[in-house]
Amino acid sequence: MYTTSSQTIGPYLHIGMAWAVDPEFAGPAVKGERITVEGRIVDGDGSAVSDAMLEIWQANAQGRYAHPDDTRELSLDDGFMGWGRVTTDEDGRFRFRTIKPGRVPGANGMQAPHLNVTVFMRGMLKQLVTRIYFSGDAANDEDPVLKLVPESRRDTLVARPGNGVLEWNIVLQGRGETVFFVI
Repeated sequence: MYTTSSQTIGPYLHIGMAWAVDPEFAGPAVKGERITVEGRIVDGDGSAVSDAMLEIWQANAQGRYAHPDDTRELSLDDGFMGWGRVTTDEDGRFRFRTIKPGRVPGANGMQAPHLNVTVFMRGMLKQLVTRIYFSGDAANDEDPVLKLVPESRRDTLVARPGNGVLEWNIVLQGRGETVFFVI
C-alpha cells in the first residue's frame, strides 16, 4: 500500500475531537427552513479523506450570528448556536442538519445565504476555508464574495438538491477543485 497526498500526519481529529461532533446544528425551537447537507471529501488523487472534520459557522434564518460581535437588533432563537462540527467516515462522507441562514451584511453589500466551512484534516498544518451557497437562490448573483470567484468555478461552492438533501462535495486539488479562501 502507498500513501496518497492526504495521508501524511495521522488520524488525530477523530481521536481528539469526537466530543465536539454533532450533526444536528439547530435545536427543535430554532425557526427556519430545515436543510440536510451531505457530501464527500476527496484528495488530489481522488481518494476519500476518511478523517477530516468540517466546522460550519452560520447566521440564523433572520441573518444574525450567535456571536457577541453581532449586535444588530435581530432576534436569536433558543437553541441556535450558529456552528457545528462533523467528521468524515471511511468513504470521506459527511452529513449534517441545520437551517438555511438568512442574508448577512458584508463590507461591499448584503451577502447571499451561505454556510462558512473550515476543513481540518491530516496532512494540512493550516485549515482550508470555503463556503456553501444554495442553488437557485436569487441573492447569489448579488453576493460580493461569490462575485470574486471566476464564474467557471462558482459551482464548486453551490449545494444542489438531490434525493431529499443538498449535495455538496469538497475536492482538495486538481480537476474540479473546490474554491478555498485565504483568511
